Amino acid sequence: MINRVIITVLDSFGIGELPDADKYGDVGANTLGHIYEIAHPNLPNMKKLGLYNIDGISIPEKEEKVIGDFGKAKEKCAGKNSPVGHWEISGYVKEIPFKTYPNGFPKKMIDEFKEKTGLKGTLYNGVGSGTELLKQYGEEHLKTGYPIVYTSADSVFQIAAHEDIIPVEKLYEICQIAREMLSKEEYDIGTVIARPFVGDNANNFTRTYNRKDFELPTFGRTMLDVLKENKEKVVAIGKIQDLFSGRGIAKAIHTEGNADGIERTIEEIKDDKEAKLIFTNLVDFDMLYGHRNNVEGYAKALEYFDNKLPEIMDNLQEDDLLIITADHGNDPSTPSTDHDREYIPILVYGKNIKNGVNLGVRETYADISATILDIFELEKLKYGNSFKDLII
Repeated sequence: MINRVIITVLDSFGIGELPDADKYGDVGANTLGHIYEIAHPNLPNMKKLGLYNIDGISIPEKEEKVIGDFGKAKEKCAGKNSPVGHWEISGYVKEIPFKTYPNGFPKKMIDEFKEKTGLKGTLYNGVGSGTELLKQYGEEHLKTGYPIVYTSADSVFQIAAHEDIIPVEKLYEICQIAREMLSKEEYDIGTVIARPFVGDNANNFTRTYNRKDFELPTFGRTMLDVLKENKEKVVAIGKIQDLFSGRGIAKAIHTEGNADGIERTIEEIKDDKEAKLIFTNLVDFDMLYGHRNNVEGYAKALEYFDNKLPEIMDNLQEDDLLIITADHGNDPSTPSTDHDREYIPILVYGKNIKNGVNLGVRETYADISATILDIFELEKLKYGNSFKDLII
């Protein structure tokens, strides 16, 4: 019997290009494969769970005595960003993509944004790497007070501001106004992101963990909604609350990086016996390493998580189920700093499940939520097929 599920999302930990990667400009992307080739991280505990035994992975370190179950999943939704990836894991597939703005935002949008927020001006307005834009426009921002507005290959409206120039709470207010404005069909932007930073010159500007994502709240039903409707408790750790606009979440825990997220997850596993689902996002893989093309940093972050994995597993109850997965790829070895279209791993561990089961290639991330709802004998959503009978 399974009574509680812990999902840990290693944000951007893709394991190889999807069949439709060419439509997204991501042919050849392989986050795990290229990190392994370049930095050769030592991941003995995920290896024991079957990471290298997943179909299609060519890393020559297969595990003979796998203690978990393993597989991979395709992304069915249109897009490759964190919101749609997490929604799909949770049972909702967004089939029509949000709009993107590869040439920057139209003048009408920026003018309306300034009018509604009372801002006298903005800086930049285009596609770019946030850390590079701080170097280019951060000092001008200090002089003018104008926030830096930019986007990426994803459907995002990002607003960067120094915490001493535009205080964090004020920046959140600006983002909330933008969120409401950009929900209109003519703009249709998926995510507004507050990007606070500190420092006093281009050489030391640093983004802080006060980042906050403002998602479109009208996405379809997920397992979080189903759990709440059945009076079951969901604990969200990291940016999960932002990604789901708080829907279905009973307790939200803000974190400051992977190490904090891992510790808070362990604490909740130990202390919260009422939770039905503990849902964690570890954002540093994506934010600090994938987006910054930092292969060595990504490898070390994987090793850190892997070293903590035995502690997570040792604290599981007899009736707990642990699922380790991802939401998209972000291969740090490619010239791009954007997300990419990859398979995600599915590693499953529990004291009451079979060992060594190959889950194969799942047609959608939503198979994860379908399995969880099946285990809890709750409403089946539109998307996903359960693999409960393979592992129980």
